[in-house]
Parts: sequence; structure tokens; C-alpha cells
Amino acid sequence: MKIDGIHYRSVWVDEDGWSVRIFDQTRLPWSLEILRLTDEEQVAHAIRTMQTRGAPLIGAVAAYGVALALRRDPSTATLERVVAMLGATRPTAINLRWALERMRGALHNLAPSDRVAAAYAEAAAICDDDVETCRAIGAHGLPLLQEIAARKRPGEAVNVLTHCNAGWIATVDYGTALSPVYQAHDLGLPVHVWVDETRPRNQGAALTAWELGRHGVPHTVVADNAGGHLMQHGKVDIVIVGTDRVTRQGDVANKIGTYLKALAARDNGVPFWVALPHSTLDLRVRDGVAEIPIEERAEAEVTELTGRTADGRLETVRVVAEGSPAANPAFDVTPARLVTGLITERGRCEASEAGLLSLYGEEAGRE
Repeated sequence: MKIDGIHYRSVWVDEDGWSVRIFDQTRLPWSLEILRLTDEEQVAHAIRTMQTRGAPLIGAVAAYGVALALRRDPSTATLERVVAMLGATRPTAINLRWALERMRGALHNLAPSDRVAAAYAEAAAICDDDVETCRAIGAHGLPLLQEIAARKRPGEAVNVLTHCNAGWIATVDYGTALSPVYQAHDLGLPVHVWVDETRPRNQGAALTAWELGRHGVPHTVVADNAGGHLMQHGKVDIVIVGTDRVTRQGDVANKIGTYLKALAARDNGVPFWVALPHSTLDLRVRDGVAEIPIEERAEAEVTELTGRTADGRLETVRVVAEGSPAANPAFDVTPARLVTGLITERGRCEASEAGLLSLYGEEAGRE
């Protein structure tokens, strides 16, 4: 995707050939700052503090974290230690475990002297895989938008509502939920995105709006609670969200508030689609509500807000009454019955075990 006409990926190896570059997403949209990561501890910190975030992206960045660790010490003990350490940074997104297990599988049986080059090559392959996967997700989601456009008057926009950030800044490139939107826009299809602010971290207002704006896609930021109202008044044609984990029966874990959007969509007859790469599928888990661990983050994310003042300063202020505690579950689970369908790199399917196995049947044999 592009920032003001210049193409970027969300993670890349620096010109020195070994250190890793990422955008500091905690500084967006106020400033575009690029971090240089030189060891696995910096990678863990970036993932834990959400300097880098998005389920597919944290897997890719963690893969490079393994390479950075092995560059210093290519022993089996270091490989096992760094895989365990990075795997503990975020509990809900399954892509992280997927990427780290792929790295371990590719490197464990190699001689230590061969591991560093192989680790960088495997991390690069994970990134390239994510790019092609997200491009294909967009290609399979695009017809949904084209079908809606065909029913509208010429030039009338297709209105998409999305929650959190599942664009290119959350993946290596293209995005998941936003990949069909970008491809539609680039083809000249009139498309408009309702961007949920996505409290408490405001990934929609800060990140989705930023990347859509920089790529030139028409969009409007709305309060999280406005989605149902927009649907009631016919202003939403389709909801497309990303996900951090999809279970065997099609339950979907995504940013907190997604479940409420699915309920509103069902009540108003609005199609609710979920876009996912293969790395987000967890066939080992069946019941998402009962089995998916939900990350509980710091209460300060709820009680405080950071923004830019009129004179250009960034300030953090408390917005909750002193003495009032806050709970901060970072994700919720949308049951499969509320999901119209899943958009994957292999095509679209219903949110069910049968639907998923129709596309990923060979994966079931490896679980």
C-alpha cells in the first residue's frame, strides 16, 4: 500500500542487512516514526506495547525476532528460549504462535552454523506469504463490493463499516478486512468506509483513518456506538472486520466491540463478513467463547486518552473519575451463527466447521 504515493511494507530488513524496521504505531497518526529493532527483547517490547500490532504483523515481526536472537547465539537453547519468550507477549492472536512454530520447525534440525541465514530467509518467506495471502483475500472479497455496487445508482458509494484496524498497517501489506476496499478503490469502484473509533486504544480513529486517508479512500470516523444507528437508517451496506483467531466451528475473536456490531448487523439484515488469512485459523479450538484466552490490558488505556492540543503538543489526560477502577478486555468472541461468511485467501465460505474444512481440509489432519 502507499503513503502519499510511496509504497511501504509494515516490516522490512534495514540496509545493513540484519536489523529490522517497523513503524511505531503508537505514534500514529501524529507522526510517522520508524523504529530499528536489533534484538529479541526490543521485538518483544514492540509487540507487547503495541508499537507493532495486528495479528498477521506481530507474527511476521516475531519471526524476525527469532532471527535477531540467533544472530547473537544460534544454539538450540536460544531458539527454544526466544520462541517461548516471544510467544508469551500477546495471548489471543494465534498468528503469533503460528509464525513462531513455523520458525522452530524450519530451524530446529539445522546445524547452528546454518541457522542465522535460514532464519532470515524463513522470516522473509513468512512476510511474502502474508502479502500474497492478503492480496488474495482482497480478490475474493472484491466481488461482494462489486455486487452491492451493481444494485446502486451509477456513482453511488458502497458503504462499508469496519471495526478496529485490519488494514495494511496490521499486516505486511494490503490488509485483511480492508484489502477488498483498497482493491475496489484502485479499480475505480466508489467505496466509502465508516471507521469505528475503536475504544479504548482508538485503532480505527488513529490507524484505519490514517491509512485510508493516505491512500485516498473516502471514509468517515464514527463513535463505536454509532454503528447500529447507521445500520438502522440504511447507511451501511456491508460490515467487514478482521480477526485474531477463528475456531474450528467458525467463532471469531476480534477487537472488543466486534460482537456488538455483529448483533446490530443481524438485527438489521446487514451482511457481516470476516476476513482472515490461514495463519489466523485455529482448528485446535472449537468453542471460541469458552476456549480462546482474552487478553486483559492495562486499565490506563480506558481511563486515559492521548491527543494533540491546539498548539501541536501531545498530551495525555484522564477521562474517568478519580478512584473509579476500569476493566479492559481487549477482545471479544462473535459466535459463528452471527457471521455471514468468511473471506480467506482460498475463497469465501460459511462460518462453520464444514465451511472451513471445505477450504482447509488438509489442515485438519495436522491438528
